[in-house]
Amino acid sequence: MTKKELRKLYLEKRKELSEGDCASLNLRLYSLFFSSIDLSFIQVLHIYLPIAHNQEPDTWMIIDRVRREFPHVRISLPRVGANDKLENIYFEGQHQLQTSSWGIPEPKQGVPTPDEKIDLVIVPLLAIDTVGHRVGYGRGFYDRMLHRMRPDCQKVGLSFFPVVDRIDDVNENDAALNQCVTPDGTIVF
Repeated sequence: MTKKELRKLYLEKRKELSEGDCASLNLRLYSLFFSSIDLSFIQVLHIYLPIAHNQEPDTWMIIDRVRREFPHVRISLPRVGANDKLENIYFEGQHQLQTSSWGIPEPKQGVPTPDEKIDLVIVPLLAIDTVGHRVGYGRGFYDRMLHRMRPDCQKVGLSFFPVVDRIDDVNENDAALNQCVTPDGTIVF
């Protein structure tokens, strides 16, 4: 299937999830994230904030636990900046956030996080294939950002659904992930 077809299909699958389904899937993702991702050597974690109306995997539970149990890890959040470039801003607290015109919570101000400081990126996605290529919302924000990261930066997706066999229209602009956490386990690519 193409990205466009997968995007439509998985947006629909998310809409069909009940509130209880989402809560259960989020708890499984949360548990598997902390049992499979080693944060002991991570200094800076970039993590997206969920778009509630799109029923994205809820990253707030991960953020809260990282802040409590891994004080050495600094959290960085995305913000869409000039020329549709995804910027990274250190997270200071809820007071720093505002909702963008797309319904995405993002920092309205803060200290920029240099790309080279980021050790782990938690990436949003709608679908992912067996080699780590993902389908997002189609604007390319994360693909462009991931190409700027250090080669050893870990790129991890969170998905409510299993991997798909293949995305037919992957191209050189797409950035593959290293791992994906799903409710059924963590896949390493």
